[in-house]
Amino acid sequence: MIRVAAQPFDYELAPGRTALVVIDMQRDFVEPGGFGASLGNDVTRLHGAVQPIATLLAAWRARGWPVLHTRECHRPDLSDCPPAKRERGQPSLRIGDLGPMGRVLIAGEPGADIIPALAPAAGEWVIDKPGKGMFWATGLHERLQAAGVTHLLFTGVTTEVCVQTSMREANDRGYSCLIVEDATESYFPEFKRAALAMIVAQGAIIGWSAPSAAVMSSLPAIS
Repeated sequence: MIRVAAQPFDYELAPGRTALVVIDMQRDFVEPGGFGASLGNDVTRLHGAVQPIATLLAAWRARGWPVLHTRECHRPDLSDCPPAKRERGQPSLRIGDLGPMGRVLIAGEPGADIIPALAPAAGEWVIDKPGKGMFWATGLHERLQAAGVTHLLFTGVTTEVCVQTSMREANDRGYSCLIVEDATESYFPEFKRAALAMIVAQGAIIGWSAPSAAVMSSLPAIS
């Protein structure tokens, strides 16, 4: 086991059994003209997470450790998108509407793609999820169990919604989880701070947190 300096105390990382999870780094959330912008958000607030995620991806790939990416998106016929989700609020574009990057949050459309800077490599898992959490209606738990994954490092967007939801789901399923503080972002800085605090409270009730530098400095050299 590898010890990572973390909050609220050191995290033990299992080499080869710890998957790097990249949540929803999609054009629809990160780029202008997508769903995130349609909700009135400043998408540039998410850009700070890109380089830390890229650094972690390179480290995991160099060691041959598991990597998985998620995309929040729906079937073209919207059969997996509850009306309560699509009709909520007054966005300028709703899920399924045609926008600058194709139909919003629809699988196979350009906006649902992961941004080029973090594009999945051959062999990495890409999980399309219809909800906020990565385990709902995806079969991911069974795949992780079959692959022998016991630990998860969380990155991506947004901290308080899809990242935290997925981390809570993982905690309930018995995974040992750490969120990488500078490799996750929110449209609302105060929400990110609150989410990180909730995760590590009460003796890591959901999991641990650490900056990417602490994770990187703990990794063994490549043999």
